[in-house]
Amino acid sequence: MTRNLAELRAPQVAELISEDSILIQPLGAIEQHGPHLPHNVDLLVADAVSQAVVDRFGDDLDLWLLPPLAYTRSTEHAWSPGSVWLSAETLTAVLGDLGRSLALLPARRLVFLNGHGGNSSLLNVICRKLRLEHDLLTFLMHPAVPPDQGGASAPSELGMGVHGGADETSIMLHLRPDLVDMSLAEANIPEALAHNEFVKFGGRVTFGWMSNDFGPSGVVGDPTGATAEAGRAHFEGAVAALGAALAEVARFDLPMG
Repeated sequence: MTRNLAELRAPQVAELISEDSILIQPLGAIEQHGPHLPHNVDLLVADAVSQAVVDRFGDDLDLWLLPPLAYTRSTEHAWSPGSVWLSAETLTAVLGDLGRSLALLPARRLVFLNGHGGNSSLLNVICRKLRLEHDLLTFLMHPAVPPDQGGASAPSELGMGVHGGADETSIMLHLRPDLVDMSLAEANIPEALAHNEFVKFGGRVTFGWMSNDFGPSGVVGDPTGATAEAGRAHFEGAVAALGAALAEVARFDLPMG
């Protein structure tokens, strides 16, 4: 049986979607990822991880996959031709309409599975908006927490591997090696930033930035040591971790107290 919601016929929606169902909306991006990676990295990763999670845990947790959103908020890459981005206002309107539509289903739980760190702040706002306006239980997850939001990156990247670096390149070598040109991979690590105590990626003080603030390639990290083996490990770890998180989502409810 399919667990892709868009593939269901109308009578199946009424039969299969229940109050306990969890809807998963992948979000990617179309943006530059340096000279060695394609523009659709975030879309490919979000889509592949979401599908793998639903394939593995869908029956046990009653997961239902929605089609991925390709164009999102990539303003930090707006300088690079080929990057396609929506304004905050447009993406807010799109996701508001999506929530309004999905609220007609019996399902109460909606998960944004976000493959692009530049979406995260806005998605947190959207989660509360949909809770307020449609009484949905809303959640934000990532295949891995981005380094600029407190997640880890490879030791060689000094915590600064936020874009086109080791992990993203490894995952792409696992998923779509035909789209990767490692002969063009070069390290670009803002070492001065890494030495700051507060104002840095993952630090207590955040700052506005564009990816070309750190060099013309748009890479912030070190892709040179990336491997398909590491990518497979990252991918499988992400699927397992997301499955465990979704098990908690299935048990979660509001209001409390």
